[in-house]
Amino acid sequence: MTEEPRPTLEAVAARAGVSRATVSRVVNGDPGVREVLAEKVRHAVDELGYVPNRAARSLVTRRHDAVAVVIAEPETRVFADPFFALQLRGISKELTAHDIQLVLLLTEGRDDHERVGRYLTGGHVDGALVFSLHLDDPLPGIIRRAGLPTVFGGRPGWPQAEPGEPSTSYVDCDNRGGAREAVRHLAGLGRDRIAHITGALDQTSAVDRLDGFRDVLGDVDPRLIAEGDFTPGGGERAMRELLDRVPDLDAVFAANDLTASGALRVLRERGRRVPDDVAVVGFDDMLPVAEQTDPPLTTVRQEIQEMGRLMAAMLLRGRGDPEPTTTSAGEPAGVVLPTSLVRRASA
Repeated sequence: MTEEPRPTLEAVAARAGVSRATVSRVVNGDPGVREVLAEKVRHAVDELGYVPNRAARSLVTRRHDAVAVVIAEPETRVFADPFFALQLRGISKELTAHDIQLVLLLTEGRDDHERVGRYLTGGHVDGALVFSLHLDDPLPGIIRRAGLPTVFGGRPGWPQAEPGEPSTSYVDCDNRGGAREAVRHLAGLGRDRIAHITGALDQTSAVDRLDGFRDVLGDVDPRLIAEGDFTPGGGERAMRELLDRVPDLDAVFAANDLTASGALRVLRERGRRVPDDVAVVGFDDMLPVAEQTDPPLTTVRQEIQEMGRLMAAMLLRGRGDPEPTTTSAGEPAGVVLPTSLVRRASA
């Protein structure tokens, strides 16, 4: 059984009684076609079932209707952490609404960076959305050399993002303010030996949350700070360290909900009642985690899905211009979303 040939621009033009050039302009969204002719073309497209050839159209428009989403984490982390699923959901919804394809790229080592760099410079996508960067990550430099419009998830912290350098578009939440609110809540409960389990301190979100913790407590005993890595395992290790160093601690602010879930397991193992003996506050308000911990987790909410949607929306607004948006002071051009404390049973 032979397959029917695909309808062509010429066939649409003949059906509509217009020139091939007119059909091409209508199909590619050119507004300079009289509405009566455009309607004839659209009717012919529907009748014939014509589907534009994206490869051919990209030669004309120099657009590929595709955006790369680059996550600077290994796949084992990305697919285990609901944060990434929520952010990808927001990105995907925005791109889908504009008929843009999402191309997911993950990086774990040097070979992956080279592969991503080759792909981004190869003319396959119109722009990039990049998040979960670490401070020594080469990706910002790779992307800058590719000349692609880019929006980052998270406050930039690499050297190229410092004042005086070209600014960088980004979306983030108020990490420092959210941390302050969490610690003030714990202090307001009468807790006076408040510990902090950080995130990975080569990421700006973790640094900002640690700074917010210190904003409230001042020159805190360094024994009350233990470094984690935004994972449940990191939370467990850090919680054991803290209990060994300061057995009478009475509160913990964890850098994210996954870290808090690990801390809660260790507190339970050590016979510490939550919140009676130790109050715990997390960060993110990822419902699959925060509502299912024992007890349910008091946490700082950030709008993760909305952050992803805004990243995509910012990129799509500037797709035609490969130059970064700059501010008069040369500072990063960012959108920072507010956070809010969600009170549950753990504090």
